[in-house]
Amino acid sequence: MDTIASLFSFITTPVSWVIVQFHSLYGAIFGPDTGWAWGLSIVSLVILIRICLIPLFVKQIKATRAMQTLQPEMKKIQERYKNDRQRQSEEMMKLYKETGTNPLSSCLPILAQSPFFFALYHVLNSIASNDTIGVINDRLLESAQKAHIFGAPLAAKFTDSSSKVEALGSSITDVRVVTAIMIVLMSLSQFYTQRQLMTKNVDTTVKTPFMQQQKMLMYVFPVIFAVFGINFPVGVLVYWLTTNVWTMGQQMYVIHNNPTPGSKAQSAYLERLHKHVTLRGKVSRRRDRAIVKAIVAKGRDRNEYERKFINGLSKAGLAAQADGTVVKSEATTVVESEDGTTATTAVKRQQPKRQPKAKRQATPPKPAGGGEKTSLIKSDEPGDDTSTGSTGKSASKSSGARSRAQSGQRKGPQRPKSPSKK
Repeated sequence: MDTIASLFSFITTPVSWVIVQFHSLYGAIFGPDTGWAWGLSIVSLVILIRICLIPLFVKQIKATRAMQTLQPEMKKIQERYKNDRQRQSEEMMKLYKETGTNPLSSCLPILAQSPFFFALYHVLNSIASNDTIGVINDRLLESAQKAHIFGAPLAAKFTDSSSKVEALGSSITDVRVVTAIMIVLMSLSQFYTQRQLMTKNVDTTVKTPFMQQQKMLMYVFPVIFAVFGINFPVGVLVYWLTTNVWTMGQQMYVIHNNPTPGSKAQSAYLERLHKHVTLRGKVSRRRDRAIVKAIVAKGRDRNEYERKFINGLSKAGLAAQADGTVVKSEATTVVESEDGTTATTAVKRQQPKRQPKAKRQATPPKPAGGGEKTSLIKSDEPGDDTSTGSTGKSASKSSGARSRAQSGQRKGPQRPKSPSKK
């Protein structure tokens, strides 16, 4: 570890300068030789670095989602050229170039943060060895050696001997208890961050080897932190625990406000957005309008949660537009309740009630044009040869013809049967 840290010695001077500046600020509040002054200086260093790395974090999110989208295509290439590794690599690079993705983009924050991590390790290791480094002179070196965090010196390690720990003004028990607790917290925060990503912010509709790799890393990373953590000074553990907590909070914010399409987090987000839109009748925030715009642009390629969101707006009498806004649909009506409040509801199409079959057969059809009903009473007009008997016969005949027509026979005059040839 010391050899690796020495490779980044060129950045130790800027890192030590930032720590000293924060130390002068917190030292005026808590005292220059306290663990609070030096510990908060390291925490502030982490926050400053992570703020500078936010643009890289945004690129990491976009790259990770792009890689998840390409997983089905990558799987097809692997199956097609499983016996030709060179052709497989060429097709993969061609796919990355066509889609504009880079697999290394998901590792940018970690790679960019590594020099600062090893530089801080080099600074703290020099403090433990009683060596000045960067802008830390003899006076600051003595102050840093006196600083304790919950009884553990800033430069002490879990693996240090009792004599070395006593030289720093502490006991081996305090150092190991504090470092063990911090290592456990560091591993748990890393595990929770990875688990949160896998359970809430992964597209569940795509089952690829990438997801299996992420599940494996969820258990491997905490073990790696636990193994290497016993060789980290207390100050480095403070640094790494702070950056894990920052990453966890940053990821929670992203999952809550900009989830991956097709994930459980997107389902929860669209449910919240649907309640907000139906309550106010519009999309208020710019970020929400961008997401609604992307959903509308997908068209038939929407996933289950996005279709549910669009259908929910339609039922509420609203329609999502191509620019991300929401307007009232034409088929709406305003309903006023008893207390005077109004609500917009969709007008439902009224379907005619279907009569039972027996009633349809018993009721004769009404004449078109609103003509008068045919009377069954004998007419007194001369020349009217309609009588009760004939009317009954004609009614029975028409009823029989109608029943035969309803049973599948052809209406109207039937074609005479051809005489059979003998």
